[in-house]
Amino acid sequence: MTQVSIIVPVLNEEATIRSALSRLCRDFPDCELIVVDGGSTDATAELAASHATVITGERGRAKQMNEGARHASGDILWFVHADTAIDPDALRQIRAALADPVVVGGGLTLRFDRRAPGLNYLAWTSNARARRLHHIFGDQAMFIRRTVFDALGGFPDLAIMEDLEMSRRLHRRGRLCLLPATSTASSRRLVAHGTWRMIAFMQYLKLLYFAGVSPEAIRARYTAGPRLLPSRRPRAARTGRT
Repeated sequence: MTQVSIIVPVLNEEATIRSALSRLCRDFPDCELIVVDGGSTDATAELAASHATVITGERGRAKQMNEGARHASGDILWFVHADTAIDPDALRQIRAALADPVVVGGGLTLRFDRRAPGLNYLAWTSNARARRLHHIFGDQAMFIRRTVFDALGGFPDLAIMEDLEMSRRLHRRGRLCLLPATSTASSRRLVAHGTWRMIAFMQYLKLLYFAGVSPEAIRARYTAGPRLLPSRRPRAARTGRT
């Protein structure tokens, strides 16, 4: 059977890492499991070490995933977020899809860990986008044929949107598949900021990327969150000078 390497980039995930890796070990015991820590300040690396090979890399999801791939031995590289739950049938479907030499990679069908109109809409549009535009994002557990990954030089070293850019490059090399197996993503950030607001905000960030705004600037905007206007600094006290 084709060897599959699961690569999990992490940063300060001590609350979720143990359960996430336990599920992966249970459901995919014949896969190589690699965790790439980006410099966590909590117990993430220590907790992960009992379940997976742990590598410390430079912070940044693209850098971490590329570092994991460099240490991986699999013919298939499968990138999974620590806060997603993967359908146990996904591995069989990935191997079946990549038995076709035309297929270079793909992702899983996205859903969220709770049901709400906004979350359901986002999952539906994300899956439709993956099928029609071939844009696959990290929360869809992207998988890539190793030979193609190496030929492309890995993920582009971008501060954000590395998964979008990678899927665009992959599509130019061959066919991308969206599999029926699900990747159940955490809705924590969406709910915390308001789901509909976050949907509009993420579309805005993608427009910035397609307009040529630097990924570093987009990353800073993403980190700041979906506020409508920049916060104003308090006015300096009057000095009495004219």
